[in-house]
Amino acid sequence: MTPPAKRRASKRPIWERGYYSHGYWSGKQKLGSVKLGPKGEWDGIYRWQGGNHIGETATLAQAKQAVEQAVLLGTKQLQLFQEEEG
Repeated sequence: MTPPAKRRASKRPIWERGYYSHGYWSGKQKLGSVKLGPKGEWDGIYRWQGGNHIGETATLAQAKQAVEQAVLLGTKQLQLFQEEEG
């Protein structure tokens, strides 16, 4: 009896924590980020960027969620614009 074929699990993106910003990474590819304002002048707003989308939120959790949704939206819509092969 042959052993069952191993399934390759797709790598899930991870958050890398920093002092003034957090990065959303998939391997060595940066998918998005959340940043604070300028050093010493932070106004309490988190600025996020994911793919072609940017925005501002009041909490870190909301900013991270917005980045994750923007990245997910970008990966889903990418398939719509690719030409079919064959």
